[in-house]
Amino acid sequence: MAKPTTVRSWATPLTIGAFLLMAATGMLMFFGWNTGLTTVAHQWLSLFFLLGAGGHIVANWRPLRNHLKTRWGCICLLCSVALLAASLFTWGRVTGPQLEGPIMTALVDAPLSSLAGVAGMSPEDMVRRFNAHGIPADQKRSVRKLSIQYHVGINRLLGLVFLPDTPD
Repeated sequence: MAKPTTVRSWATPLTIGAFLLMAATGMLMFFGWNTGLTTVAHQWLSLFFLLGAGGHIVANWRPLRNHLKTRWGCICLLCSVALLAASLFTWGRVTGPQLEGPIMTALVDAPLSSLAGVAGMSPEDMVRRFNAHGIPADQKRSVRKLSIQYHVGINRLLGLVFLPDTPD
């Protein structure tokens, strides 16, 4: 008869595997080598890390409580909570995530004639590029309007602008 599946039997391996994935993708992003789906994998697959860590906590509840009764255990937990709380504020600094939203909105809502200047091409060339990919465009419309009208993703359209070798 097969042994029943316990939380410990899946939580620890899942935590270890997800930790290695988070560590690897985190280091790739830290050093700017986040091409491809590195960032997406880091963000979405971190949910597996949370699931594994939650199961690991459940499976090791008594030892965890014993650790938290020690001075070192309390200090580690309090420092972690304090660092998390501190990371939620910008502390007067302008950060990348603060800028990404407004920049993306400006790019997506700008008429193609303005977007062409940002991309370093003529408005006519930009319109030709969209038309060559089967998206009828004119200089007055924005990427957002084209996306809605032709049911094409905004990132796909911006890829046609800034990554000219984007395949169909």
